[in-house]
Amino acid sequence: MNFVALKMLTGDRAKYLSLVFTIAFASFLLAHQVSIFCGILLRTANQIVDVVDADVWVMDSRTIYFDEVKAMPENDLYRVRGVDGVAWGVRFFRALGTAVAKDGSFKQSLILGLDDSTFVGAPRKMLLGSFEALKQPNTIVIDRAGFKAFFPNDELRLGDTFELNDKRATIVGISEASAPFTTFPVIHTRFSEAETFVGKQRNTLSYVLVKASDGQDPRALAKKIEAETGLKARTKDDFQWETIMYYVKNTGIPFNFGITIVLAFIVGCVVAGQTFYLFTIENLRQYGALKAIGVTNRRIIGMILLQAFVVGALGLSIGMALAATFFNATMNAIPTRGIVFLPQAAAIASSTVFIIVILASLLSIRKVLVLEPAIVFRG
Repeated sequence: MNFVALKMLTGDRAKYLSLVFTIAFASFLLAHQVSIFCGILLRTANQIVDVVDADVWVMDSRTIYFDEVKAMPENDLYRVRGVDGVAWGVRFFRALGTAVAKDGSFKQSLILGLDDSTFVGAPRKMLLGSFEALKQPNTIVIDRAGFKAFFPNDELRLGDTFELNDKRATIVGISEASAPFTTFPVIHTRFSEAETFVGKQRNTLSYVLVKASDGQDPRALAKKIEAETGLKARTKDDFQWETIMYYVKNTGIPFNFGITIVLAFIVGCVVAGQTFYLFTIENLRQYGALKAIGVTNRRIIGMILLQAFVVGALGLSIGMALAATFFNATMNAIPTRGIVFLPQAAAIASSTVFIIVILASLLSIRKVLVLEPAIVFRG
């Protein structure tokens, strides 16, 4: 009977390929949009993720997410260091500035100032140079995407000079920093140099990065810092998720991607359901003949589900292959770097395709169950 079911399925090539294409398109769109949606949201917290040394981020009590910074007075650094359970606490600076290349092109850039002696917060992957070179005056480390933005046709190199907020800055390193949400070039320098590049202000301490003492729970330490200093303290993971959720709640990203995902589901259900139903209607005589020779309803339902499973598996495989090919081709491109094909997206697409296939099968199953075998003898 399984062989008969498959012959019936592939008998009309046009409808068979239409079903497979519909499932493939729906699964590709679902996996594609979910992966891009997650990749864009993860970008909002990438600069937090890049800081691998610190357990706790301390900031002004009114700070909501990473990109919203209110500088703290220098005294807050020493107050945090004085909390029991803090192994060390260092400065971290975050601001925006305008970098101007030799050819006159300019880019709004993300400037991150690292502790002068420890360089805590520096990305771990360096393509050229080293962070130790930042000990020289007027030096910066720029990320690969930022270098390519200024020199799109040139090989990576050191020694170029930038104008950064009307100050001269020399590139002594090129990093592979994670892409920020705004895709600005990411520039790292020493905290003291960052103050010079941005302009001396009364308060320049954006964050205090804290390492918990051995045996000290970071979340408990964060609560202790808040209680003793009145500042806001969050573990790395908590601050990352607070930043992501800010963009979820306050931007149109979830709504726009949600529309596409819902449309993919609706198109998959409607087109696949209608096509599969028409396929069943055209094969009613065959099902009637099977009933007439004694094939049970249960066996016929199994045949319909087998047909649906074959179509769903083929369509899903093609859709996932297309999605994987797309992300493999784009994940190293400058605008889309870091946005990859997520296993979770594949799981969501697979589950959705399973639902689409079941819904499409239900219409056909109902029609066959009420079918009278005598239909095969009618004209």
